[in-house]
Amino acid sequence: MFDFFISSLTIAGIYALMALGLNLQAGYAGLLNFGHIAFAGLGAYSTGIFIREGLGAFPGALFGVIVAMALAWCIARLGRELAADYWAIVTLAIAEILRTFATNEDWLTEGAQGIGNLPSLFDSWPRPYDSIAFLVFVLLAVAVAAWLCTRLGNGRLGRALRVMREQPKLAACMGYDLVALRTRSLMSAAALTALGGSLYAHYMSFVGPDYMVAAETFLLWTMIMIGGLGNTAGVLLGVLLVQGAYTLVPFVKDLFGFGTDVAGALRLGLIGFILLACLLWRSEGLLPEKVRKVSP
Repeated sequence: MFDFFISSLTIAGIYALMALGLNLQAGYAGLLNFGHIAFAGLGAYSTGIFIREGLGAFPGALFGVIVAMALAWCIARLGRELAADYWAIVTLAIAEILRTFATNEDWLTEGAQGIGNLPSLFDSWPRPYDSIAFLVFVLLAVAVAAWLCTRLGNGRLGRALRVMREQPKLAACMGYDLVALRTRSLMSAAALTALGGSLYAHYMSFVGPDYMVAAETFLLWTMIMIGGLGNTAGVLLGVLLVQGAYTLVPFVKDLFGFGTDVAGALRLGLIGFILLACLLWRSEGLLPEKVRKVSP
C-alpha cells in the first residue's frame, strides 16, 4: 500500500511537469498543440540513449532539453503561415512522425522493444528510501517549475502572451513580435516537458514508442481543462484529480471483483465524467484563470 501511494504521487508529479509545460503554451499563449507529448519523448529517449552508450544520465537529460527546444523553435517558425486549427494538426503529425521513427529505427531506439534497464536516480539507496528520495526530487522539481510558471504568468511575458491569445492584432499594434512570443512560449514548454520525460524514463527504467502516443497528449489536455487553463494551481489540481481517479479504480476493482476490461472502461468513464461535468458547469475549470481588470 505504501509503495503504491509513493508510486502514484511520483507519476502525478512527473505528469504535473508535462502539464505545466502544456499550460505555458495553451493556457497563457492560447496555442493548440496536439503533439505536446513529443517533447517528453525526446527527453526520455535522449536519457535512455545516453545511459545505454555510457555517457551519463545528466548529459542525456540536458541533451533532451536542448533537442526539444530546437524542435519547439522549428514548430513555432512553421506556424507563422498556418491558422490555429491547421497548426494543431501539424503538431499532431510531427509527434506521430517521431513516434514512427522511434518504432522503426532499431539502430538508435531499439525499435518497438524500446530501451530497458535504465537506472533510477537513487538506485544505490536501500528500499524504500530510493523511492522516497525520487518522489522528493520530483516534488521539488514540480515546486520550482510551478513557481517559475507563476512568475512568468504574472510578469511582463505572461501579460504579453495573454494579449496575443485574446487580441493578436492588438498585440501586433502594440509592438509585440508574435512569432517571438510564440517561440519563447513553446521553447519554455518544451524544456519543462522534456525534463518530465527524462524523469519518467528513469522512474519506469524503460523508454519506448508508447511514450509518444497521442492519447498521452490528450490526457494532459484533460488535466489542464479540468483544473483550469492559465492557472498554475488549477493545473496541479487537475493532475491530482485525474491521477486520483486512476488510483481509485484498482481499489474499486478489488472491492467489487471487476475484470481488467471493466476496470479500464471504468477508469476512462470516470475521467470522462469529471471532464464533462467541468465543461458543463465549470467550463473555465475548477480554478479558472484570474484575469486582471483595468478600472476605467
